[in-house]
Amino acid sequence: MRKKDFDVVIVGAGPAGLAAGYVLAKAKVNVAIIERGTFPGSKNVMGGIFYRKALDDLMPDFYKEAPLERHIIEQKLWLISEDSVFSTGIRSEKFNKEPYNCFSVFRAKFDKWFAQKVQEAGALIINETVVKDPIVENGKVVGVRTDRPDGDLYCDCVIAADGVNSFLAKSLGLREKITPNKVAIAVKEIIGLPENVINDRFGVSNDSEGVTIEITGPYFEGMESMGFIYTNKNSVSIGVGTIIEDIIEHKVNPNDLLEKFKTHPAIAPLIAGGETKEYLAHMIPEGGYYAVPKLYTDGFMVTGDAAMLVNSVHREGSNLAIESGKLAARTYLEAREKGDFSAKSLSAYQTKMEESFVLKDLKMYRNLPHLLEEKRYLLTKYPQLIIDSMYNIYNVDGVSKPDKIKAIKERLKKDFGYWNLAKDMFTLWRKLG
Repeated sequence: MRKKDFDVVIVGAGPAGLAAGYVLAKAKVNVAIIERGTFPGSKNVMGGIFYRKALDDLMPDFYKEAPLERHIIEQKLWLISEDSVFSTGIRSEKFNKEPYNCFSVFRAKFDKWFAQKVQEAGALIINETVVKDPIVENGKVVGVRTDRPDGDLYCDCVIAADGVNSFLAKSLGLREKITPNKVAIAVKEIIGLPENVINDRFGVSNDSEGVTIEITGPYFEGMESMGFIYTNKNSVSIGVGTIIEDIIEHKVNPNDLLEKFKTHPAIAPLIAGGETKEYLAHMIPEGGYYAVPKLYTDGFMVTGDAAMLVNSVHREGSNLAIESGKLAARTYLEAREKGDFSAKSLSAYQTKMEESFVLKDLKMYRNLPHLLEEKRYLLTKYPQLIIDSMYNIYNVDGVSKPDKIKAIKERLKKDFGYWNLAKDMFTLWRKLG
């Protein structure tokens, strides 16, 4: 009879893998988590916002001890052109009360802390180890092959949490090759600033309150790009994420795009006098619902970025990853009770995901990526019209407000046509519904 080293082997010690490991370890499952970095978090970067609910369900009140930066009390959306900003968003004292909605974080610190909790629960984390291949016998995944001498590890089930480039999912035929229109590259700088300066510039009372700004518009020249600024305790995270297909087509260097972004007249004052502490780059799944692969096969499940689970509209990723890790672990526990780790048994994971907020949210926006590819002017012409219209309304120049509104209507008719506007709004409503 073949040996079994562990009940479950998890590949990747990011949020998805750690969440799965925590659930399993708490249930006294013999679980190993394989991490290629020197420690969990050493190779993980993110925009910097962590939503509380998914992890709080596993570790109630975790935020009281986890290494978090600021809880976010205000979330803004900016549309920017070369010289202007149209701003909207939400600021609420409800976000300023425990248990809080979300936090700015540094993944290197946070994942390391999370991993310690998983180890304390009983999981084994094996660092600096690369998983090279799944081990398949009679059509079933029964383990993984690592780069260590005699490094084959056998188990009942493998959970893949190995990131956007998941070779495990691809090697098993669950995922197609990633195309440039389904993944973005995000470049980010951590810019050090004194806490009191951050508080003053972002309008918060103390170093526990934070602000996020998501930024898009005609400034990015029709590319599917999103800029962001997040406040940390004594630094600001600033970056730009852009679909790789657009980077290729526009022959843009992502670093040059970030450098230009930092000079915008509304952004430069927020980071003035700061010192760059760190520069990071990271690939992000952006294909949405239709890019999510089949999530299981015999002896195998896929979670987190490996399953393309990112909600790019709301910039959510880590919470989707944690939820998928939890559900994969719970599926394993049910399968163990039956002694059945076949694809039929593990298909319950797919069902759980479809019933969760993860795939429901992604399904809601399922047609948006294709719509933005097809109608690039939605990222340029409409935002520019909004910016120019608001400028004209607020610019007191002796022209009456009725005449200004008339001019806006005439421009709308000239640039788009009422019929085309109605079609665009209907298409947007239908594809988001």
